[in-house]
Amino acid sequence: MPKFYTHPLIDSVVALSDGRKLAYAEFGDPSGVPMFVFHGLPGSRLSWGLLPDPPFPPGVRAIALDRPGYGGSAPHPDYCLLNWADDVASLADILHLGSFAVLGVSGGGPGALACAWKMPKRLTAVGVVSGAAPTNIPGVMVGLSRINHFFFKLAWYAPWISTLNIELVAAVVKRHPKKYINTLKNKLHPIDREILDRPEIEQMLVDDFTEALCQGSSGMVNDMKANHGCPWGFTLEEIKCHIKFWTCDLDRSVSPAMGHYLAEAVQDSELIEIADAGHLWLLTHLREVVGTLLQTSLSEK
Repeated sequence: MPKFYTHPLIDSVVALSDGRKLAYAEFGDPSGVPMFVFHGLPGSRLSWGLLPDPPFPPGVRAIALDRPGYGGSAPHPDYCLLNWADDVASLADILHLGSFAVLGVSGGGPGALACAWKMPKRLTAVGVVSGAAPTNIPGVMVGLSRINHFFFKLAWYAPWISTLNIELVAAVVKRHPKKYINTLKNKLHPIDREILDRPEIEQMLVDDFTEALCQGSSGMVNDMKANHGCPWGFTLEEIKCHIKFWTCDLDRSVSPAMGHYLAEAVQDSELIEIADAGHLWLLTHLREVVGTLLQTSLSEK
C-alpha cells in the first residue's frame, strides 16, 4: 500500500456515457473551490496525496483524475486532447460542478489547454506548470535533454516506432520503478537530482508509477501520441481565457523554450519564470502554485 501523506477524501470510479470508467480522487476541503488537477507522464490520480509536503492550501477541493489507460481509468480507443476535455466536462457534470479551475503539470499541461479552448466559460482559473508544447514548432526543443529530444522527435516522425519504444519503457517502469527512477538522473539537471535523492520523493514516484501503469502502457502511449505525435486539434491563439504558465530555467525534461512558446501563443497569458529550478520544482512547490490559482478563482466569483 502506498504511504499517503494526504489521504484522499474520495477515491472512486464513474461510468461515462460511452461506458468507459473514469477514476478520480478528491483531496482537501470538500466545500472549497473545485480544481481539477492533471498528472504528468506517467502519473496517476493518487500522486498528489503521496507528496510529503502538504500540497493543497485551505479552501481548495482538488479533484485528481487518471487519464485514459492510467490507474483506474479505462483506455480510450481514439484518445486525443479534445476528448480528454470532454471527459473532464462529463465528470464535472456528474459532480454537479458548473465552474471549476484546472491545473496541468508536465504531460498534463496540454490537456489543461484543451479544456481552456473547449470550455472557457466554465473555468475560473487555468494553470500549466512545465507544460509540453507541440513538438513540431521550431525552437521549442532547445534545452531538452538528448533523451527527451529523441523521444519527442520519434513521436512526431516515426509514431509506430515511438509506440514500441514507449511500450518497452512502460514495461521497465512497471517491473522496476526504482531502477527507472535512477535512470532519470541521467537526463536531469543536478538541482533536480537533489530532489530525486530525497527518499520520500523517490518513494512517492515509485508508488505513483506503480499505480499509473497497473493496466500496462496504454496511458503513456496515448500521452506521447496526443502531446508529441500529432496536431493538437485546436489553436492556442483561439483560447479565450487567462492562462498562468510556470516554467523553470533548468528544466531539461520540458524545456523553458516550450513555456515561452505557449505563453506567447496564448493571447491572454502570464508567464512565471522560476530561476535555479528544474522539472521537479513543482514537487516541493505545488502548494504555492495551487494557492495562486485559488486566489484567481476567488477573484472571479
